[in-house]
Parts: sequence; C-alpha cells; structure tokens
Amino acid sequence: MRSDVIKKELERAPARGLLRALGLRDEDFEKPFVLIADSWSELVPGHIHLRRLSDEVARGVRDAGGVPMRFGVPAICDGIVMATEGMKYSLPSRDLIADCIEMMVCSYAADAWVGITNCDKITPGMLIAAGRVNVPCVIMTGGPMLAGRSTENRTDSTSNRIDLIHIFEALGAFRKHMISEEDLADIERNACPGEGACAGMFTANTMACITEAMGLSMPFCATTPAPHEERLEIAYETGVRAVELALHDIKPRDIVTEDTFENAVRVLMAIGGSTNAVLHLKAIADAFGIHLPLTKFNDLSEDTPQILDVRPGGVHFLEDIHSAGGMPAVLRRLSDAGKLKNTYTVSGRHIADIAATADIKDEEIVRSLDRPFHKKGAIAILYGNLAPEGAVVKQTAVSERMLRFTGNARVFNSEEEANAAISDDRISEGDVVVIRYEGPKGGPGMREMLGPTSLIAGMGLSESVALITDGRFSGGTRGPCIGHVAPEAYDFGPIAALEDGDIIEIDIPKRKLHVKISDEELKARIERLKKEGRRIEKPAIGFLRKYRKMLTLQQNDESLHG
Repeated sequence: MRSDVIKKELERAPARGLLRALGLRDEDFEKPFVLIADSWSELVPGHIHLRRLSDEVARGVRDAGGVPMRFGVPAICDGIVMATEGMKYSLPSRDLIADCIEMMVCSYAADAWVGITNCDKITPGMLIAAGRVNVPCVIMTGGPMLAGRSTENRTDSTSNRIDLIHIFEALGAFRKHMISEEDLADIERNACPGEGACAGMFTANTMACITEAMGLSMPFCATTPAPHEERLEIAYETGVRAVELALHDIKPRDIVTEDTFENAVRVLMAIGGSTNAVLHLKAIADAFGIHLPLTKFNDLSEDTPQILDVRPGGVHFLEDIHSAGGMPAVLRRLSDAGKLKNTYTVSGRHIADIAATADIKDEEIVRSLDRPFHKKGAIAILYGNLAPEGAVVKQTAVSERMLRFTGNARVFNSEEEANAAISDDRISEGDVVVIRYEGPKGGPGMREMLGPTSLIAGMGLSESVALITDGRFSGGTRGPCIGHVAPEAYDFGPIAALEDGDIIEIDIPKRKLHVKISDEELKARIERLKKEGRRIEKPAIGFLRKYRKMLTLQQNDESLHG
C-alpha cells in the first residue's frame, strides 16, 4: 500500500508513535489509510450539513477495513460574497483547494481519499486534485437545497416555489417599483429554506451532475436533496467504495478517459448547466492530461438537445429531477439515443449499466432527445473580432427574440460601475452593457456578474438589453449574457478598446460576437492603449497578487478558459 512508506519498517517507529497519538492501534497499520477532505463549514449553506456526511463516510471506511483520517479544505459561498471584493477569491479558491488536497494526500501517502464537497469551486477543485495526484478516490457531493416557498404566488402562474436567484432578481423588480418592500422581504426570508446547494441547475448542482456522469461519485449522489436520509446511505457507500478502490488500486485515471469528458460535455448540454462548467471542465481535463478544446463544446452542443427544464432557464428544481429518476434517468436518455460512451465508474459498474437500469419516473421532466425542451445544447462558444479566443453563453436561457441582437455599447470598467448605472435607470432598451477588467488577471479573480445580470432581468430589461464581460456569470444567470470574453481587457484584448456608442452585433446561432468597426480602427485603438499604458491596474495583495502572477506566467492561447 502507498501508506507503507510512512508506517512500515523499523525506521518508521517515530511516525508510528505519532500515529498512535491519533488513536491508531497495531492492527490499523495493516489497513489502508483513507483521507477525507471535508469542506464542512458554518459559513456556507451548501456545506453546513457535511459533517454528518463525513461521519457516515468515515463509518463506511472503518466497516470496510480502512482507517479514516479527516482534514479540512476552504469553502466560499458565492451567493454571500457576490458583488464584493470577496468574490475575487472565489475562482482562485478552486486551485487552492486542489493544492490543499495534493499537499495532504501526497504528504501522508494516502491509499485513497474521499472529497466531501458541494458548492461552486469546491467540487471542481477536488476533481482537479483527483486527476493531478491520481490516487484512488470518490467524490461525495452534498446535494441540492429544497426549493423555498413564498407566502404568496408571486413567481409565476403555476407555482410559488422560489430560490436564491429570485432574491437577486427581486432587487431589480423593487428598484423599478414592480414589487413592494414587503414582497422583497418575503422572498428574502423564504427562498433558502436550509442546507444544500442552491436549488436550481446553477454551478454547484451542474458540477455535481457532471461528477456523477464522469463516474467519480456514486449513483444518485448529484440530485438526492441535502436533507434526505438517502444521502447518508450514499455517504456510507462512498466510504466503503473508497477502501475497495484502494485495495484494488483503481485510480482516477483508470476511470476517466477522453470518452469520459465527451460524456461530461454532453451531460452539460442536456441538463442546461452553468457556463462555469466550461472553465472547470477544461481545468479538470488538463489535470487528467487530456486536451479538451473549446470547439468540442460547440460540436457536441449541435447534436445534444437540452432534455431538462431547470431553473434558471426553466421551471423545475433539482428535487424534481431527483423525483423523476435523477442523473441515471438523464444518462438513460443519452444512452438510448446512442450519445453516451460506456465508461467505468467508482461504483464498480459501467455507466451503460447504470443507464440501462434507470427508472424514468416522469417523462415530462426528463424528456427524450426526440422531444426536448431545446433542440440544441445549453452552452455555445462565440467568436468574432470582439472575442478572438472565444466567449461563453448559455444559449438555452436566452429568449428566441434575443438570440440575435444589435445594440449600443455602454462601457464600464468594473462591476460596481455597471451596477450603479443599472440601478439608477441609466440603461435603456437597445443597450449592450459591457463590463471589463473583471477577467482572471484584470479582476483579479474573474468575479461573477450575477448582480448586474439579475438587476437587468428583475427590471424587465432582459428582452431588450444584453451584457458582455471578460468576467464570468453565476450558474443562476439567464438572458443574453456573454462572458469569459478572451483575450481579457487586462491583456489588451479587443474588449479593452470598446467605446460608448460602438455597435455590437450578437448572433448566437451563428456563434458570432462582433463590434462594427474596421479591423484597422480596432487595431489602432488597441495600439494606442498599449502605447499610452492605459491598462487599469486594480490593486491586488497577498494571494490574489500571486494568482495574477501565476496566470501571467502560464498564459497560452486557451488558458483563460481553464
């Protein structure tokens, strides 16, 4: 076993002495050591229940003949830090989490490890670590929050169920005098009823579904609601399987292949997942030593219809998907259509077997591919003179009317500037809000623009106003919002040269993002910026300064998308 290097042979007596101080006995030195990376926190609603899951994972490890050893990793709640300086730490925390796990798993020569996670950056951070250290592991996501319920039917014509995004959008509606302060307070008090990842197909639940589709978590792990007792059973089985993987030395790279990533991208398209998954999947693929080009997302989007209709673009919640059959039901739909590669999973079963035995309990919630909610997949990658290296949009959360849009640029150099303009009613129909210097280096940290996108939606402007940014979006963003524009403004990408009044053309079906000025004029503007040194240098200290420097050293033609 890997752990023999710290616990066997006479020379390891000092290490054994210290391990005995942790409570280990003679017989424990013959067992596999299973580290548990636990992201439990009292700061994150999606993580407040993870200690219970950790207890069950540890019990499963012990019962299967292993020695569980727990350690903590950081976790940030994007919804709490949104639209603050704290949001700059969110995306960088993904890589910090991967580093923490690498440090612990490699230092302690773990025979296996379990990642207990739930929210936006923690799950991809753990998946990056899985590929990087290549030690047997199982990922245990914490499950979705149940939908909240407003005291009155204010959200749509059929349901009073609400989630976090309803609060963000209610702020815009309140500023336009469309709802009262009492309405806003009612939504705030009731949208988030308890533990779990926010209830729609936002980034956390998107990544949980992708993790299950990649075969790195147990069946039904992604959709079982956080409060359900069934989740404790999944946690116990996760611990058992971690020991079995250790004993058979089945490593993540034995499970994850190029076919796995094709499945992951197809699932992203089929479930209507978050744009953030593009960033994360590319980084995860890199950790596994697999090339995942941006063009793959467009290619698979073309022939993978969206078969779920989940918030924010749809009406259902994750609890509905679970009741309809969970991720196995989605996998069955893809498999029946011949669009699922038969890969292995940590459960010991092949993905085709899981799909074949799935029970689709509601044909209207998990639809077949010949009767989808949308004919194309969720995500599109756009290119053009404004985004030579690409930009990302959730096309199925954009209305038919706004798939093609031409408007006047309204340029802002920070999220705060844009929020102030939108809140003060200085944005009009036909405008394209441009938020720049919010990219990975420019931010630094590539904040999510959920504040401005939600204000636009809540104020009733999502059918007449578009938004583009070199930052990124929450998985809860809907409407004509285009992010990840690369190169970013900090690197003198074309977005840095935009001026108020420039005409911007968006054509999502044709995958185009274009500003109507000549190539010569665009080039001249960029050269003037460089010559005059007109790059906005936002201050960065400590960790964020190191993050900016790291990105500068590692930059290549697709690095900003991963």
